[in-house]
Amino acid sequence: MKRYAYRQLKSWREKPDNMRKPLIIEGARQTGKTWLATEFGKHEFKKIVTINFEDAEPIRSIFELDFDINRIILAIQAYTQQTIVPGNTLIFFDEIQYARRGLLSLKYFKEKAPQYHVIAAGSLLGVIDHKNDSFPVGKVEFLRIYPLCFEEFLLAIGQQGMVDLLHSRDWAAIQAFEQQMTNYLRLYYYVGGMPEAVQAYCDNAPLREIRSIHNEILTAYINDLSKHAPKEQVVRITQVFRSIPAQIAKENKKFVFGMLKKGARAKEFELAIQWLMDAGLVHKVCQVSKPEAPLTFYEESNAFKLFLLDCGLLGAMNMTDATEAMLTDNIFEEYNGALTEQLVLQELKCVPNLPVYYYTKPNSQQEIDFVIEIKNCAIPVEAKAGE
Repeated sequence: MKRYAYRQLKSWREKPDNMRKPLIIEGARQTGKTWLATEFGKHEFKKIVTINFEDAEPIRSIFELDFDINRIILAIQAYTQQTIVPGNTLIFFDEIQYARRGLLSLKYFKEKAPQYHVIAAGSLLGVIDHKNDSFPVGKVEFLRIYPLCFEEFLLAIGQQGMVDLLHSRDWAAIQAFEQQMTNYLRLYYYVGGMPEAVQAYCDNAPLREIRSIHNEILTAYINDLSKHAPKEQVVRITQVFRSIPAQIAKENKKFVFGMLKKGARAKEFELAIQWLMDAGLVHKVCQVSKPEAPLTFYEESNAFKLFLLDCGLLGAMNMTDATEAMLTDNIFEEYNGALTEQLVLQELKCVPNLPVYYYTKPNSQQEIDFVIEIKNCAIPVEAKAGE
């Protein structure tokens, strides 16, 4: 499975020691963070030494005594029974949020031992309470992982030629393959980009089994919510999460608090929405009062849309039928084009550091689905379910 983020990892690896910082891979559970780091370690280093702190209870306190890097390296070597050689070994701290003072340790790898290549990953970095921990501001780099985008999906199912065709921008040739491309897009709407679901499709699993995978992932997210969210927020977080399919199925996809419960107010649910964002489960797209650059100047944080992280998961929550998805074009237009807008948002989110907003004309039904900013220019993006 090819991930475009691999190229960013290679760029990170090639930096000189004094310029490179420990790298934190962020993203929701099951988006492929561990797989990506492991593949990178296997192919770009002579050895990868991995500690999954969620399972490694005996070594979770390794950073509590002090941040003597020599002591820490010796302890890691003793625990893993592997030798660490600077430059030749990738040190991978998986689920680092479970290690006490684990995040802070990255600062000292940068300051005291920059010769080591260190990657850390965690699904719930933003939501687990790190008591008495400081964050290593300015001492780490970040890489956010999302579900597979459409191009990565095409590559996974063996359609390199279709990706090359898209990149050619030969519109006449692309038009000639319109039906095939539409079929692949229809398939992506159903399977989505969660790596486990994509791999199941590549392994010829029936579509009902892929939908079962989606439902298992959604159940795991709800379990994480119950386990890690503040107890007083669990009900509200669940209400927000479960409401998203209905929210974006409206003609006007602006998030409406009244759909959560009668008389609901924004202040009640601010922390719930923030928790879902920090966990990587939702994307928040704010409205701008004027579609002009810089868009941040015109952001209206009280008006926004919420999207899920993956169109396959959205289809599972909507109980989209496999037969209808694969044999008709209804999937593109169902729910007022919600899946189409979800797809476009996912593709935009895969572009690093791309500001994404939407615009609604005051006192009007006219709306620009998305407004992005590139090189100080505001660019409107209209998501159309039809041709």
